[in-house]
Formats: sequence, structure tokens, C-alpha cells
Amino acid sequence: MNDRHAWQSLARIDLNLFRVFEVIYRERSLTRAAAVLHVSQSAVSHALGRLREHLADPLFVREGRGVAPTVMALRLAPAILDSLERLQQGVGRLRQFDPLRDQRVFTLSLPEQLEPVMLPALLVHLREQAPFCRVHTAGVRWRELPLELSAGRVDLAIQIARPAEAPLRQMQLVSEPLCVVAGKGFQGDLTTERYLAVEHIAVASWRRGLSFEDLALGHLGLARKVVQRCQSYQAASLVVAQSDLLLTLSRRQAELVSRSLGNRLLPMPLPLPAIGLTLYWHEESEHDPANQWLRQQVLALAQNSSSGVTAPSLL
Repeated sequence: MNDRHAWQSLARIDLNLFRVFEVIYRERSLTRAAAVLHVSQSAVSHALGRLREHLADPLFVREGRGVAPTVMALRLAPAILDSLERLQQGVGRLRQFDPLRDQRVFTLSLPEQLEPVMLPALLVHLREQAPFCRVHTAGVRWRELPLELSAGRVDLAIQIARPAEAPLRQMQLVSEPLCVVAGKGFQGDLTTERYLAVEHIAVASWRRGLSFEDLALGHLGLARKVVQRCQSYQAASLVVAQSDLLLTLSRRQAELVSRSLGNRLLPMPLPLPAIGLTLYWHEESEHDPANQWLRQQVLALAQNSSSGVTAPSLL
């Protein structure tokens, strides 16, 4: 039988029959095999009959009160038993995770603006806790997130807090009050009227994305004058330092990006809600050891003020 015919023959075989073969081979009895498999003896006999037909060999013949393998069965047994054992080991490894040995590649979806403040700290932490694991980042739109998580193309996602239903699970990471960054030339206090009258720069990853503050203003029936958009808070802070534009972002991130620019940090004059950052994962990963471990690492970093993890603008 050539390889092509062997493959065609195998493709027509129910692979569960090899599990029946394994148990009969080990037990040397159809009755005991049925007990091990928790099925009737007739079901075992029927399965063995199907395998005999596929392989054109009796495979097992009567011997005393049990059965004995034929020459072909003896030849097939090592490969079948070894393959089933390796398959079982592979499935078992999916249910285990050893951060010191595992070489898994995790994919984390997060806004582009968040990478500079979160990714370096996360990578340093993982090099210590899981030296052979890797983390890739990607931007995924909210409406595409359930499918990407379900398909396993994304392990975790970090987004602005918003209601999520099954199949998504969520956990709050941080909640930060908003503040306003102004250049050195901005004088005086920042009132509500002045905030709405002056020009602003907004940060959003997507071309048509709205920032968290614009959505919050919209809920109050208000709007500001956004004349410039960019994808990075660092770039926006540089623009603010050389212009009359204002930038709105979380207090902690404002302190981080404006530390060396001499920009002023002003309190938000409007009653806008704090900006929340939430971790999302798929319900199918709820009890996955690797996913659980990664969630714990991200949460620990978010709760550590020295990590610099802060909330980005809404996509």
C-alpha cells in the first residue's frame, strides 16, 4: 500500500476506533474493554468490526476466555499506543502552565497610546517571571473584539471601560480623574467657558475615533473645538508645549508625558467622569491557567503606581 492509499484509508477511519483498539490490546478482553470504556460489549464488538473492515485483518482472535492480538495488531500496537499517549500529553499540557518553562506567545490588544507607558513595564516584568514567554501587541476595534478573543488570536484586551456582556469577561484596572495640559504661555485659571472656547488637540488611534472626553462632553450636551488630532500623548504634549492648544488626559499620564516639557497641569473645570481602564477576556479562557496567570500579571502592574499604567483615550 503506497502512502497516498494509506492516507486515503486513514482518512475514512473514525479515530475513536484506535482508542477501542488500545483498550482491547491492553485488557485482552472485550468484556473488560467495555467496562473500561463505559460502553456495552456489543458496542465494543461493533467498533472492532469496523476497524477490522478498514484494515482487512481480524486484529484480535479468541484465546481462552479472552482475545489475543494478530500479527498485524502486534505490528500496529506500538504506533497506536505511542500516538494516543502523545496526544494525551499534548492535551494535558494545554491545561497546565509553568511560567518558568513555557514558551508561549501572548497577544495583548491595547490602544497605541498605551504602549509607551505599559508595554516596557510589562516586558520587564515578564522577563523575570516568564523568561521564555513573549508578548505581541495589536490594536483591535471594540466590535471585533469578541471574535478575536474567541478565535484565540487575542488573549487579553485593554480598553476604556464600557458595558460588556457574554461572552466577554472584564476586570477594572485603573480609574483616573481627567486633567488638562497647557503650554507655558497659558495664563490664568481654566474655567468651563474658557475650556469650551479655546482650541484643543485630541488623541485617538483610529481616524474617526472619538476621545473619552468628547463623548463625556456630548452626554452633557456640550462640545469643544478640536482642531488637531494625533495618535500619541507624547506627540500631543510636544504640540501643546509649542502652541496655545489644550490637551485633556488622565492625571497620571499627564504627569508622565509632561514631566520634562514644562507644561502646566490644570484641573478639569467640568464635571466629567473619571476615565477607567478595563481588562477584557473571553469566557472560554476564564479557567485557562495561562490566561489566568497573564491577567494576574497585568492587574498587578496596574495596581502598582510605579508601573505608569494609565488610561488612554477612547478608540
